Amino acid sequence: MTAPHEGVHETAGRPEDRGAGAEPPAPSARNPPPEVVSGGGARPHRPDGHDARGRPPRTAGHGPRGEPDVPERRIPFPVVDEITRHCLDDDEPETVHVEIHLPAVPDPDRLRAAFAEAMRRHPRILLRQAPSRWWRPRYEWVLTGRPDRDPVSFPGGTLQEARRRALAECPPLDVSPPFRAEVIADAEHGGGCVLLVTINHTALDGPACLRVVATAAELYGGADNAPAPPPVRTRTAGEATGTAPAPAGRPWTRPARIAADTLHPGAPGNGMLLAELPVPARPPRLPGTPAPYTVNDQLMVATWLMAARWNRAHDAPVRPVRVTMPVDDRPRTADMPLGNGTRLVEVAFGPEERELYDTLAAPGPPDRQAVERLLRATAARTRALKSLDRPQLGFGGGLLTTPLVPVGIRAAGVRALRRMAGPWASTTLLSNIGRVPYPLDFGDAGRARAVWFSAPAKMPRGLSVTTVSTAGRLQLALRWSHARLDDGAGRRLGALFAESLAATSHVPGPAAGEGG
Repeated sequence: MTAPHEGVHETAGRPEDRGAGAEPPAPSARNPPPEVVSGGGARPHRPDGHDARGRPPRTAGHGPRGEPDVPERRIPFPVVDEITRHCLDDDEPETVHVEIHLPAVPDPDRLRAAFAEAMRRHPRILLRQAPSRWWRPRYEWVLTGRPDRDPVSFPGGTLQEARRRALAECPPLDVSPPFRAEVIADAEHGGGCVLLVTINHTALDGPACLRVVATAAELYGGADNAPAPPPVRTRTAGEATGTAPAPAGRPWTRPARIAADTLHPGAPGNGMLLAELPVPARPPRLPGTPAPYTVNDQLMVATWLMAARWNRAHDAPVRPVRVTMPVDDRPRTADMPLGNGTRLVEVAFGPEERELYDTLAAPGPPDRQAVERLLRATAARTRALKSLDRPQLGFGGGLLTTPLVPVGIRAAGVRALRRMAGPWASTTLLSNIGRVPYPLDFGDAGRARAVWFSAPAKMPRGLSVTTVSTAGRLQLALRWSHARLDDGAGRRLGALFAESLAATSHVPGPAAGEGG
């Protein structure tokens, strides 16, 4: 069991889970208490004046405030949206949660007006699912041109209550737009507020919605929120040619699962831990030469260490760890394509995993030379995988969504295949957003001082790791299915990830491969 780590900001989890594992130390200014949030199954969101699905009263032929309706047009669901729509589960809502911490509270009317104009400038976010029947060839999005409801609210209550809503209450697909933005007073962390955005992942991903938030920030505060230029990466020969990496093992070998640790097996919903950690150090490099590995590679190896050490402590069978990694090549400019724009690649750790498993999974601090070797091997593999030109969900995803049979039959087939292929699903999802490219400056409400994302943690994986960096700090969101982990186990797993990430930090000297 690992000790709680410095820099974690959390509130208490469920009372019945507090007995699992050691209690954290008493809160202090330098060591705030762990912040764990639990959400149950989906519940209807009922804002004032709206029906159970969040829809406002409508006047025939008019928008939500009586304005004339704008023309609507329809587009078929893209591949990612359709596959996600087929696999919806009320017990594990398909939500992406984004929270932006601001030093002051924005003016409600100005913020609503800024979001309204931002959505007008990004019309792809204004959509709802068209009514469908099982015999139709496709699901379709209706681009509404105008919101059916105002997504911005100031609901009151605590930040922990808002986080629970983000885990348990998915914005409906039949109301435009499919996200909500709640402003919550943040008295617990030095005042100010949190802009908490909950997204229905069937329609949008986190970076797409953040692009709209950045436009709203610019409209609200008048400050330039143009994205910073992406870092210049020196490409290797393997990247330039797009050479596929050598197979890391037999494709039919079942990957590792995070060993279950729960007092409530089969419980619905997700739990979540949010933490702020230092960005791990990397070795220096000469100008014009590629870095031996990136922070993303360090996160990848930290995820491997966490999974291997957790499973060794729980006497789980030794299996290869495989991590699904979203890759997003979209620009962050105002014309960024919105929707679900990432492609998924699966990262395995090659022969080094088998050779180093016993050394790195053993109790005690990980061996520095073994960690360095795994980092460099992982960096070569991820560079090659990122450079490959492949469809978002592979070639099989396009085949499964070809409209040769009605959408209802395709949905049943996708769900059946998902159940059968479940044992071969990757160990976990690691989504590294990277540096927030926008200042997110809201004028009199201030500039964002921290940003967290969390991705769904559906079974059979039952775990997702999401990271983003701001101001030289790494914001970590660990999200788990209650069917796999209870909140006490989630806290311990988060502490283990922090220790594993620290073990990847570069230390100058012979142990890191420098010098003689």
